[in-house]
Amino acid sequence: MNCSIIIRALNEERHIGRLLDGINRQLLANGVKPEVIVVDSGSTDSTISIAKNKGAKVITIQKEYFSFGRALNIGCKEAKGEILLFASAHVYPVYDNWIQKMIEPFTNDKTGLVYGRQIGNELTRFSEHEVFAKWFPDHDNPNQQTPFCNNANCSIRKSLWETQPYDEALTGLEDLDWAKRIMAKGYQISYRSDATIVHVHEETAQQIKNRYQREAIALKNIMPKVHFSFFDFTRLFVTNIFMDGFHALRRNKFLKEFKGIVIFRYMQFYGTYIGHNQNGEVSQELKNRFYYSNGFKRKKYSVNENENIIKYN
Repeated sequence: MNCSIIIRALNEERHIGRLLDGINRQLLANGVKPEVIVVDSGSTDSTISIAKNKGAKVITIQKEYFSFGRALNIGCKEAKGEILLFASAHVYPVYDNWIQKMIEPFTNDKTGLVYGRQIGNELTRFSEHEVFAKWFPDHDNPNQQTPFCNNANCSIRKSLWETQPYDEALTGLEDLDWAKRIMAKGYQISYRSDATIVHVHEETAQQIKNRYQREAIALKNIMPKVHFSFFDFTRLFVTNIFMDGFHALRRNKFLKEFKGIVIFRYMQFYGTYIGHNQNGEVSQELKNRFYYSNGFKRKKYSVNENENIIKYN
């Protein structure tokens, strides 16, 4: 099966080169080099030039036009591969057979989606290491019974996307929504623990809150019966601090990590709480805050027809 890799990016000059180098080192059974598409939503750094220099096709969209689902749909539409592999711009593969492992489960005709393991590195907050360990265990699940997945390291059949594009209105969790709908059609989700990437998060406390808030808003739309009360916030905040503190103590990191544990878990569950309890439409201003918390500057691109850039206005 031929594969296209779709990467969503915004100001990722620190990380995207390592991801693209990792892709170029991949060993595929069919020997066909994967197509790489970067969907950029307004980078003002050198993200675009790095991507082009390393052989990627670049598609640009305006920030005002961006949603997670829309960026994926634009990339999927341009992709030529039978399998579409999604990767965040701030991840990189651990092994040279990462892509092959993400493709193999599709030999089963009932497999509609595959997602792989994620781990952190030295920049990852202690509590996020704990989240990765819980969400992405070290054992496979070839026929998962829940729609959980994550588009930071995920692959799907393009034929399924053509009949079911991503929801462009959601503020996040477009991957979970898509997985839920294909499972309803009888397709399976496969988790590959040996298809491992390092996911580098360098978020401020406010960005952590924003991430969990927008995902909670999305989850409320995907699964309206799910609720998150103030009691849930308090219970989960306290119990997760206790468990993270316990693990930090066992690793002789308690004093170094405890402040960061409290900040991360508070922002995680406070963001979840206010997202679940927000009423009404999500305003454009709030969307801008979710997606672009580091500013809203725009850069005008001077594009040459030979630069392999497509613009979406």
